[in-house]
Amino acid sequence: MSQTVVKAADGSITQLEIDQRVFDLYDEYCHGRIDRREFLSRAAALAVVGSLGMAQALLPRYAQAQTISFTDERYVTYPSPGGNSGTMRGYLVQPKGVGPFPAVLVVHENRGLNPYIEDVARRLAADGFLALAPDGLYPVGGYPGNDDDGRDLQAKLDQVKLRTDLLNSARFLKTHALSTRKLGVTGFCYGGGIVNYLAATLGADMQAGAPYYGVAADTASVSNIKAPLVCHLAEKDERINATYPAFEAALKAAGVDYQVHVYPGMQHGFHNNSTPRYDEAAAKLSFKKHLV
Repeated sequence: MSQTVVKAADGSITQLEIDQRVFDLYDEYCHGRIDRREFLSRAAALAVVGSLGMAQALLPRYAQAQTISFTDERYVTYPSPGGNSGTMRGYLVQPKGVGPFPAVLVVHENRGLNPYIEDVARRLAADGFLALAPDGLYPVGGYPGNDDDGRDLQAKLDQVKLRTDLLNSARFLKTHALSTRKLGVTGFCYGGGIVNYLAATLGADMQAGAPYYGVAADTASVSNIKAPLVCHLAEKDERINATYPAFEAALKAAGVDYQVHVYPGMQHGFHNNSTPRYDEAAAKLSFKKHLV
């Protein structure tokens, strides 16, 4: 059955009622199971009017999604023993004032530190947090400027060492001179899974976590979690959601303070305002639920 597609004044597709099969193909593409060419080819082959246009509309538009102006270079480097190169780089954003400030680590998706994640860090700084968005691709040259190459680079990294790089990033931020030593962590997709991993790894050194549609932590590690968690899931995200029943059972057994919010009708990536998966109401509501 064809779907109604509403266009913005500039002609771009903005309606969330893109055919679900196109969303499903985009999810395959985002997670590296098919490449860009196959995504567009398979979308075009669907018996849906305008399906190729729907698929093209889902590709990110970072310039349009920027909400806080990018005005200067804010990159810092720091040691990362045991990581992919021994050194990491991150995008550090300081709020106005002299500090210290509560700190939030912002963990990117499976493609490196792209402009959307940088903008999320700036939004958090505007709300009074010292925000650090590490670039897991720094050991291989950093985010390459496009998501396709970034996804390929991240997949080729030693994944255990990548987690170590992100763990070291959290420790760097927590002990930063401008930090109150109160550390929150948020992340999206791959980064959401890292939030759960860091909660189990850091234990009492992490004060709050807000994973977005990220895979659950290994249940054997859940007893180490001390930070309250506010988990955000999209209803139409079966692969990620399937990891949560056992996770929730383990959280309850361990006495962890947690919430799991499933947003009705939402797609994986509903917080990312660079594609039509974005839902403004759900994204804003999710931020109101944070405990940091």
